[in-house]
Amino acid sequence: MSDLCLPIIGYMHSPYQEKFGIPRQPNLVQVESYIEMVEPYNDLLAFEGIEEFSHLWLVWQFHENKNGNENHKFRSQVRPPRLGGNKKIGVFATRSMYRPAPIGLSVVQFKMVKKVGKSVRVYVTGSDLLNGTPIVDIKPYIQYSDAISDAKSGYAQQEPDRKNVIWSENVQFILNELLKTQKITQQIQNELEQVLSLDPRPAYQDDESRVYKMKFSDLDVSFKIYQQTVEIIDIVMIS
Repeated sequence: MSDLCLPIIGYMHSPYQEKFGIPRQPNLVQVESYIEMVEPYNDLLAFEGIEEFSHLWLVWQFHENKNGNENHKFRSQVRPPRLGGNKKIGVFATRSMYRPAPIGLSVVQFKMVKKVGKSVRVYVTGSDLLNGTPIVDIKPYIQYSDAISDAKSGYAQQEPDRKNVIWSENVQFILNELLKTQKITQQIQNELEQVLSLDPRPAYQDDESRVYKMKFSDLDVSFKIYQQTVEIIDIVMIS
């Protein structure tokens, strides 16, 4: 059986700088990002009519799946985080990145197509893609066929619970200065709070004394997670 070769049509530019912290499904966080198209796909004619659609399907590659199946034996079962990381189920009953083909599928909200110099960019919100993710296709979302109102979603029927996000007093001062000097925007603050509210920890970790760190946009963020709250205890601009 021969391998299938897919072209890369563009690359995602998003504030998610590492896998830790990325929402486990699209549209849980209304983060803004854009796809920068590469030649010969950076042609505005290829997007004629796309403005008539509110949402798009993105087909993409798990390009930094260091523990994926490349040169490894096929794993028929995985441990979904939504089940606490303790229960194994079949890989084809999950959206795990550890699968025979490192291909992902996400629905996002379409914002606009914009030409920036020689570059063509497709702006979207709600993506769950790491910065630099290769995009292999873009397709319009069709409401009457793609949205199934009575669909059953197994162990993931309901959206995950969210925690309250607070800023420690000294970090609130740093945040205000960064906002005042326009080193970060209110949008970045809101997106960061949405990401942290989903509790990015692995399901098996439950240590309230542990300090977690995450890169988001131009920030190094340190935080602690309690039963109902996420506390941001430090932020540093990435140089």
